[in-house]
Amino acid sequence: MIRIAIANQKGGVGKTTTAINLGTALAATGDRVLVVDLDPQGNASTGLGITQGQRERSSYDLLTGQARLGEAAIPTRVPRLDIVPATVDLSGAEIEMVEFENRTHRLDLALEGEEGRWDVCLIDCPPSLGLLTINALVAANSILVPLQAEFFALEGLSQLLQTVERVRARFNPELSILGVALTMYDRRNNLSSQVAEDVRACLGKVVFDTVVPRNVRLSEAPSHGIPALIYDQRCSGSAAYMDLARELLARMPRRTREAA
Repeated sequence: MIRIAIANQKGGVGKTTTAINLGTALAATGDRVLVVDLDPQGNASTGLGITQGQRERSSYDLLTGQARLGEAAIPTRVPRLDIVPATVDLSGAEIEMVEFENRTHRLDLALEGEEGRWDVCLIDCPPSLGLLTINALVAANSILVPLQAEFFALEGLSQLLQTVERVRARFNPELSILGVALTMYDRRNNLSSQVAEDVRACLGKVVFDTVVPRNVRLSEAPSHGIPALIYDQRCSGSAAYMDLARELLARMPRRTREAA
């Protein structure tokens, strides 16, 4: 199973929207996809239509050893797309895990053993660089960074990349940067264009060609509990995530489904 952490310590940059819609797009290609919701807000779970009553087992239980992966993962409305949902209990997990052995490897260990059920795992990280995000980076093969086209984008990105280097040096030497995805791009705004140019000048081919525009349909879809790709397949946001999924597939080292 290919594990991809979707991370950026800045909030509101499109991490969850990216996880939901990329997961849906990959499932549409035939991959069996698992989304792990590691954000205590549980927005990925809500955006995929998982009610509070369905979250009997969660990513909190997974990290604290109270549930195995097969017990915590539940199907969504999207065929071939499962999720380990999040609950508010996750907000206290970082404090609890400080006392645990291998506290940085809890997710990595939890994902082992039942990986054959899925081809791709997308880990939706919280907007911080705390222990939950560190667990995601230790467990992941690679990281995908949604980056909002705004003034402070590069400043926040440099801090994240430093964290990636520390994780690579200490815990996970195989961790690579799969790509940076520009999100919330406003073609009418000169600032968006300037930021995009600066990011590409700084990072080069690491940045995906596809840019995800600001789009009302992307914002509306979570309130209906379905991904934008199902809510309105023809909107510009859905089209962008389909294009991003194609780029993502091209960058994956080797797809598990094809290797089997």
